[in-house]
Amino acid sequence: MIKKIFITSLIFAFSYTFKAQVRVYSNEFLNIGVDASSLSMGNSVIANIAGVNSGYWNPAGVIKSDKQIEVSLMHSNYFSGLAQYDYLAAAYKINDSSALSFSLIRFGVDDIPNTLNLIDANGNVNYNRISYFSIADYAFLFSYSRMSKIRGLSFGGNVKIIYRAQADFAKAYGFGFDIGAQYRLNQWCFGSVLRDATSTFNIWIFNKELFEQTFIETGNEVPDNSLEITVPKLLLAAARDFKINDKINALVEIDVAVFFDGAHNSLIKFDPVSIEPSLGFQFSYLKNVFIRGGFTGFQIVEDINQENQFMLQPTIGIGFSYFNITFDYALTDVGDLSIAPYSHIFSLKYSFDLKTKNKQ
Repeated sequence: MIKKIFITSLIFAFSYTFKAQVRVYSNEFLNIGVDASSLSMGNSVIANIAGVNSGYWNPAGVIKSDKQIEVSLMHSNYFSGLAQYDYLAAAYKINDSSALSFSLIRFGVDDIPNTLNLIDANGNVNYNRISYFSIADYAFLFSYSRMSKIRGLSFGGNVKIIYRAQADFAKAYGFGFDIGAQYRLNQWCFGSVLRDATSTFNIWIFNKELFEQTFIETGNEVPDNSLEITVPKLLLAAARDFKINDKINALVEIDVAVFFDGAHNSLIKFDPVSIEPSLGFQFSYLKNVFIRGGFTGFQIVEDINQENQFMLQPTIGIGFSYFNITFDYALTDVGDLSIAPYSHIFSLKYSFDLKTKNKQ
């Protein structure tokens, strides 16, 4: 009881010091997704994801790696190269029942011209006074995964630390938690994740001395320090394996994202809950060659003739695994935005076991 009172008091203290705002699209860079194989399946991997990339999608799957150590990386361009999206992760299997992973995500726009000092004290335009800065969002995910005593059931959690920087003008510091579970029963897999389980908090701090005078002279609103809150999101999933023959296997997964902010143009809407389904599938040949596809972004939108149209976003991809190296490619709309151009995404994963010396 005392602990609850302390936490509640802390939140109210933050709200008093900083202007509190519940943002629907807060930390949106964390919703883009990682790993080309997962993105090519329309992000429908909550139930079947395993290994190092589970740290992002469902921490319960980190323990399901076939190797002791896995390293994964991905790079993609966003908005025709304007923004860069990078991901690096590593996982370590402590033993057969527990594993750890660390993930780093950066989404940024670099080399932005700063023209605040373009005009000197004499009113002259001096292009030599232009400097350049970057706007970048960082997320650090620390994951722990464990097999339970119930056969086929694993669970896990994330601690998220967020750092967002808009050059020296503003910075945000945030933290949050994710919890997840997976359960396998014969050919069936089930998964669930509660993202931002306790809500994720970002504290924005602005260095007004750098821009306040210019904002006032140009009639722009000067921002205040604020507390940004991201509400929880529930992900539910079910997947099934199919053995076509001795060489070819198939996997189909259906995911459902449940939002509680009531602001999404989803296929299924109940104020304040909205539901977004997605579908993914994979065919594998000798577990070395993969063909993947998926459908996400199901929406009913109104066209220029004020008629409703059903829309969805398809995704496709391929993958190759050779010894301990896995290469994946996806053609997808990064960020699940129908107005954004399709992007080519590449990711690489390397898995290995540490060598152990036999005791003499």
